[in-house]
Amino acid sequence: MLTDAAVRKARPNPNKRVEIHDGRGLYLVVQSSGTKSWAFRYRIGGKSRKLTLGPYPAIDVTKARSLCSAAALRTQAGGDPARDHREALAADDTFERVARMFIERYAKPKNRTWKQAAMWLGLAPDKNDPDKLVLTGKGAAARWNGREIASIKQADVIRLLDAIVDRGNPVSANRSLSALRKLFSWAESRYGLGGNPCDKVEMPGTESARNRILADDELAAVWRSASDMGGRYAAVVKLLILTGQRRNEVAGMEWRELDLSAKLWKLPRGRVKNDSGHEVPLSTQALEIIESVPRVSDRQFLFTTTGASPVSGFSKAKQDIDAGCDVKGWTLHDLRRTAASGMARLGVSLPVIEKILNHTSGSFRGVVGIYQRHSYADEKRVALDLWGAHVARLVS
Repeated sequence: MLTDAAVRKARPNPNKRVEIHDGRGLYLVVQSSGTKSWAFRYRIGGKSRKLTLGPYPAIDVTKARSLCSAAALRTQAGGDPARDHREALAADDTFERVARMFIERYAKPKNRTWKQAAMWLGLAPDKNDPDKLVLTGKGAAARWNGREIASIKQADVIRLLDAIVDRGNPVSANRSLSALRKLFSWAESRYGLGGNPCDKVEMPGTESARNRILADDELAAVWRSASDMGGRYAAVVKLLILTGQRRNEVAGMEWRELDLSAKLWKLPRGRVKNDSGHEVPLSTQALEIIESVPRVSDRQFLFTTTGASPVSGFSKAKQDIDAGCDVKGWTLHDLRRTAASGMARLGVSLPVIEKILNHTSGSFRGVVGIYQRHSYADEKRVALDLWGAHVARLVS
């Protein structure tokens, strides 16, 4: 029989799930990931059945044996504990419902990019109520609509990913797999899954680091096409060019973050990737764009259609810009790389560029980042003013 020490010391096999018998149908299940749980195995009508009792260490050896004994009594009385458990959870364990709970209980509290995780799972914030998640009509939640999460197997995951790759989106397939792997790992012991169906699934797409930088004439063409399009998305694209910040940071700009008299944009913790407050000096060109945005008294966002959330879904705007110019093979994120490269060509030093981009690696990795506390505020302002003037010359 198992002891608490033996359970604690049980090591995973990286290649397969291991089940250690305690006696009377009770097993300690050790997943290849190291997650441990308890299961009761029994037979009905000559067929094997399994009931997951719960995770270790939340359930210790004594508690697991007690639960096992209660389940064994139900089988002796003609019952089926696993079936009873499934029926009790049937209203709560569909993939969609579990995915919503995963976002609310795990992703939101721990990850500022939870909206992206939700998107890869087939969910998105409601435009009229950002705290409410709705189906996007594609992705895992749509494909497995109504299915119990425990019924989803490795073959289902592979078919989903293959369909995404066949649509020409191998990178999206990779992101979907990463999100699904985290979800199933979180749900594994909660819903008695008996394993993570993503554990041995390889990334379906090959990725390479992008190095696309727009040439000066391309950058000017994108700017002019955005001007022709006009509206909120055009302003966001121009600010991406002028500030070098990330798309969600610019699109989610709030009036309270702006000190227009000081020509400064102050992003608080939680709004930036590295969870550290970040200040972006505003060039004359950036300030003109911001001041051209109509200010509505009860709206916190500069760029919004609902008033409750910032603009999103840039695909249509990107298509409109592409239709108005002859620039090929670029993405909105390439504008950030282009700004960094452009400032370097203008003589801005690498540490200043990294401070503008709010990078904590590179020049500020390790011990340097701990002891180097110079803000580079003046240097950042000079650099962004220089870059803004350069862009103005290009587009004029």
